[in-house]
Amino acid sequence: MADYAKDVLVDTDWVAEHLDDDDVRIVEVDENPALYAEAHIPGAIGFDWKADLQDQVKRDFLGPKEFGELMGSRGISNDHTVVLYGDRNNWFAAYTYWYFRYYGHGKMKLINGPREKWISEGRDTTTDVPSHDAVEFKAAEGDESLRAFRDEVQKALDADTRLVDVRSPQEYSGELIAMAGYEQEGAQRSGHIPGAASVPWAQAVNEDGTFKSADELRELYEGKGVIDGDTPIIAYCRIGERSAHTWFVLSELLGESDVKNYDGSWTEWGNMVSVPIEKDV
Repeated sequence: MADYAKDVLVDTDWVAEHLDDDDVRIVEVDENPALYAEAHIPGAIGFDWKADLQDQVKRDFLGPKEFGELMGSRGISNDHTVVLYGDRNNWFAAYTYWYFRYYGHGKMKLINGPREKWISEGRDTTTDVPSHDAVEFKAAEGDESLRAFRDEVQKALDADTRLVDVRSPQEYSGELIAMAGYEQEGAQRSGHIPGAASVPWAQAVNEDGTFKSADELRELYEGKGVIDGDTPIIAYCRIGERSAHTWFVLSELLGESDVKNYDGSWTEWGNMVSVPIEKDV
């Protein structure tokens, strides 16, 4: 996978060869957390993205102290290489990758393909939950160069910044206020942030969920005007998980130097008062 800018992907063969590697912690994060209990890669640690990785009072993720305590309690230290995968073509796996990076962890890999790929290949799965001794994980202060907040997005409307909307075309156009089954993540208004390019996240992957080649990805994002020299990029979706997938493509696979994920995304923007919205395509 040398054609990508960074060595951040591993294939299923590599994972199979490292199942007993104590320097590696395999982590599954699914949109549907119940899948982990049904079957997972042997030794994989499971995180519930909503119950484990989110603040349970305010809409935000865990602070550095809480994040470090969670990782340490599950046997993940700063010395471990964390290998992530999950359902839905690795939406929340990519989100958790971004989350680890935000808190300064540099030893990160994403499996090139979701949990369905591992299972479809007939590889071993288990229902056993691994037990690791508690270790120390020290999280750095959040790296704000990776995360965009609403004020920065508003300023980007009048700045030389590329916005990329990675939702479906129907969400982008305002035809859908929320996808079926995700009504709780909807907004008062539909549409997209003015000036945002529409590049649905799925255009970056093949049918089996593996990523397209670096050349194909660069052609896609340059063709949509998202990549334009060193111009900063902000990606958004509905709640930040699909845009984390696109952040991974742009930042880690293509090596773009200034890419942020706006994890407030459309549930924030579409609920704010007096912000501009477009519906034209």
